[in-house]
Amino acid sequence: MIKLKIKFSSMSKKNRIPDNTRHRELRQKLMKMILWPPEPSQKLRCSRPMLQRGGDFHILKELDGLSPETMLLLWSMMERYNSESKFKIFFETLPETFNTGLSFGIEALAALEGTLLFEEIIQAKEHLRMQYDVLCPLLCNKHPDIFQPDLYTWDRFLWACELWYSNSMKVVFPDEKLKTCLVPVAGLLNHSLCPHIIRYGRVDSASKALKFSLSRPCREGEQCYLSYGNFSSSHLITFYGFMPKGENLYDVIPLDIDAPQSDDFGNSRESEWTAHMVRGTWFSSNHELFNYGLPPPLLNYLRATLNGSKLPMETFVDTENEMAVLETLCSIFDPMLEGLGVLENDQRANLGWDVKLALDFKDLQRRIISSVLASCSAGLETLQRLGLKESMNAAATTEDS
Repeated sequence: MIKLKIKFSSMSKKNRIPDNTRHRELRQKLMKMILWPPEPSQKLRCSRPMLQRGGDFHILKELDGLSPETMLLLWSMMERYNSESKFKIFFETLPETFNTGLSFGIEALAALEGTLLFEEIIQAKEHLRMQYDVLCPLLCNKHPDIFQPDLYTWDRFLWACELWYSNSMKVVFPDEKLKTCLVPVAGLLNHSLCPHIIRYGRVDSASKALKFSLSRPCREGEQCYLSYGNFSSSHLITFYGFMPKGENLYDVIPLDIDAPQSDDFGNSRESEWTAHMVRGTWFSSNHELFNYGLPPPLLNYLRATLNGSKLPMETFVDTENEMAVLETLCSIFDPMLEGLGVLENDQRANLGWDVKLALDFKDLQRRIISSVLASCSAGLETLQRLGLKESMNAAATTEDS
């Protein structure tokens, strides 16, 4: 069990609190705060003190499906600039920008075009923009005295979204309910692929403290890491604004393969899509022939498809078909690698934070794809030698006959 006593100088997040005497009182106050959404049945009652504006909030009933999380976005947008807010000191510690993938500029997005991260960021921003367009203009137009247009802008809505995406954590309360909260100080804990904390924090009713159980020892003075979840680097960049150090098992390249199908009479039917995922081959412990460090389901699917058979291919070896499988994979991944391009390191010095992060992600994609192509190339060389050996043996057998 960890009792939070955090050394602020070890923190790397932007909303770091200086470690000096002047800020001790501030830290003590922050340690006592936990911000979380109200229950749906309580939202109207809880929204009045949160929004701290005059007027009757029965207007929220006009909006169908207004979730507690959405309500907290509205609250966060206003509390950020509310000089009388009880959470004023918390909001004052927050940065002006969170630098997540949701804030990527045009140049960074252009660098990412064609990648999984590009699609993830665009889809996320489109979803948030749709949510904003449905919610905020309506409130501002109908009730400008309560929802002031200068407070409820798209940029401030996006800031509130990034706040909750990048700084919130799930906490188990004494009633055993799991709630998404903003927890000052604890929210500064950084993510790691080998974290100290992998379980949800719990509010202890006896001590009225938020406690975290350690999965491995954390020495005094050592930075304590928290798992944000089993996420890919693209997800962590989009919603948290960083790429983890080390080998992330959840970094994959999805493949949607369109394969022609035929019926039992040999007539062609409408093609079918099948989905597979490929990660860096360095994660595999089996790089032998017919494995190559690649996912068996993908290999077996291609073997069966190229052989025109629906039967499992685990025990049947066809050298010619096997080479066709690897050549097919090369034809898929070669264009991917070419599309990523190359940027020399000395060209990155004066780039913005978002472009640098985008290029780091492309480097990761390039590394994964290169590992797949290297495995395919090694497999093809082995199969060519094997095929040559088989041909020589067959020729020798014919001569003996």
